[in-house]
Amino acid sequence: MAQEQTWTIKAILDWTSGYLERKDDEHPRLSAEWLLSAVTGLSRVELYVNFDRPLDAEELSNMHNAIERRAQGEPLQYVTGEMPFRHIVVKCERGVLIPRPETEILVDAALEGIDQAKACGEDASPLVLEVGTGTGCIALSLASERPDTKVIATDLSDRALSLAQRNCAALGLENDVTLIQCDLAAGVDPELMGSFDVLVSNPPYIPTAVLAQEVPAEVRDYEPELALDGGADGLDVFRRLLELAPKALAPHGMFTVELFEESLEQAAELVRMQDGWEDVEIREDLTHRPRVLVAKRK
Repeated sequence: MAQEQTWTIKAILDWTSGYLERKDDEHPRLSAEWLLSAVTGLSRVELYVNFDRPLDAEELSNMHNAIERRAQGEPLQYVTGEMPFRHIVVKCERGVLIPRPETEILVDAALEGIDQAKACGEDASPLVLEVGTGTGCIALSLASERPDTKVIATDLSDRALSLAQRNCAALGLENDVTLIQCDLAAGVDPELMGSFDVLVSNPPYIPTAVLAQEVPAEVRDYEPELALDGGADGLDVFRRLLELAPKALAPHGMFTVELFEESLEQAAELVRMQDGWEDVEIREDLTHRPRVLVAKRK
């Protein structure tokens, strides 16, 4: 990028798209739009009605740095520092798993469990436990879309909890979401065990060999292994969640988990082998790939 010329929004969009395409960015134009939106504070739509606006020196410097980070393979969400998820926007940073659109299906299932609890008339304020909250996107979506719901969300990572707390504060949901740093539910009040209407989790679920050999470098090299590696068959953490679920859930409560597509049938069979479950099913994401396991307590 030559500093001498006047760089308008259109000029830098076109240049960045071409540059990132040569760097093998899968969606170069989209990346260029996201980066420029983050730098200028304009929405992607606003960029296109401000084509002739020049970038000032600070914006140009920030855009140059953002382009280079993206060109080196750093995930777009880490470069821009945020990610839209359902009806909210959450901050993202290195060391914390990036939310995926596919995980919105997991939120849909959890919302169904909340609505069923309310329909039974037993809970004026349904209670949800999320294990492995990361950015907080699931817990915060549930609390924002069902304002009468109380969510307790845990994570082992102090960095993830810190980010989730900032996202929670930014959305004004501190009274609805309680964040706890612990392993699974070890830090949750024991008196609450057996009263949760929904247990939801997007745990580390990629089989170790798949993570090493098949996952794109953009994911493997930048996102935290703690949030990705699910062990030999991808079910190490799931098995622990399955032990927790009967202790945590109220009668008729829902257990819903996102898992590796090739592990879901095995996971469903593990649930069926454990007493006390009914309506065990696997649900597909928007691309029709198996994504989420849903089971209900008797």
